[in-house]
Amino acid sequence: MADGPRTETRRERWREIIFEADTKAGRVFDILLLWSIGFSVAAVMLESVAEIRTGYGPALLAVEWFFTGLFTLEYALRLYTSPRPLAYARSFFGVVDLLAILPTFVSLVVPGSQSMLTIRALRLLRIFRVLKLAHYLGEANVLATALEASRRKVSVFLGTVLILVMILGSAMYLIEGVENGFTSIPRSVYWAIVTLTTVGYGDITPNTVPGQLLASFVMILGYAIIAVPTGIVTAEIVEASRARPMTTRTCMSCLTEGHFFDARFCRDCGELLDLPEADA
Repeated sequence: MADGPRTETRRERWREIIFEADTKAGRVFDILLLWSIGFSVAAVMLESVAEIRTGYGPALLAVEWFFTGLFTLEYALRLYTSPRPLAYARSFFGVVDLLAILPTFVSLVVPGSQSMLTIRALRLLRIFRVLKLAHYLGEANVLATALEASRRKVSVFLGTVLILVMILGSAMYLIEGVENGFTSIPRSVYWAIVTLTTVGYGDITPNTVPGQLLASFVMILGYAIIAVPTGIVTAEIVEASRARPMTTRTCMSCLTEGHFFDARFCRDCGELLDLPEADA
């Protein structure tokens, strides 16, 4: 005798609401979560203003603990409903979700650490999942793919720049010397970094003609160097943009988000994906 349709368990229902943005309940949950994150970050920022803290300190502290309790419950539900809790805990959003609640508890031991609760703002990245904003998710995937593809090239470039600033800093230390503020090679390397990146704080400046000539060379070199990583990443973005657009579908096995609309299996772990739902 054939079995009837399988009844969805309460755990699976909560998992669908918490992790998916393709259902009405999931969208409502994400919207409420985003508003809560926004209010909690605003409360932390207001608490840092002395005048406001003096008049409304206890109220802001109560708000802070309320949202911390709310986010702690949410984090626990995510661990409970996730098919692989450790995979979620080690994921980007899993780490951010944990860091979003820890500072309040740490502040019981280390006063003032609750100011780091502004890390909750990172959770606002979930806004790209709300209301089926798949095109934003696709753009985020393009950027992530481009950064990953250009990682080795940029690493080689940064290594070359590091060697270059050490050489330039040492040369400036030799030219200018202690009497002109270049008291050590590390301090001279600091000057080279500031000048090469065209920041130019002006706290250390060369006073001799050879030093000024070298500084001019470093300034001009800085403009050329800035263009290199930009070109590398841009080329990879163009290459990654040729891929098909993705949806907000999430793999319930490894929690990888972003798959092609017609994909049947997860692009990372190979697990069977839930069929995409049609827009309401």
